[in-house]
Amino acid sequence: MSKAPNPVDKYVGSRVRMRRIMLGMSQEKLGEALGLTFQQIQKYEKGTNRVGASRIQQIAEILQVPVSFLFEGGPSGVAGPDGFAEGASPSYVSDFLATSEGLALTKAFTRITDSKLCRSIVDLVEQIAAREGPDKR
Repeated sequence: MSKAPNPVDKYVGSRVRMRRIMLGMSQEKLGEALGLTFQQIQKYEKGTNRVGASRIQQIAEILQVPVSFLFEGGPSGVAGPDGFAEGASPSYVSDFLATSEGLALTKAFTRITDSKLCRSIVDLVEQIAAREGPDKR
């Protein structure tokens, strides 16, 4: 039986993936910059392997973000009454933003300035999702 990834490791990995995708960088290119294989980058991004402090600093420099970016909004380890850490987004939000589709959709959506159009798009997506069945989170 394998041990489940630590939520913080998983979150940091998802932030690495999100930023890497934002920059249009492949796992292979990030791996090359770090002297690692793309498989190791995959393990970091999934939270399967922990990332050491010096490696986190290297990754942040390559991805052109402060180290704090990799932890922002992540689990604090202290769960509130709803099961989420104070101030943390539910994991499905960071999981979605870590995908290329989620990032593309977010970038495009935030360029829309008409608030009524934004509301109509949200309504449309909610209607489509309702047809797909109940929320499985």
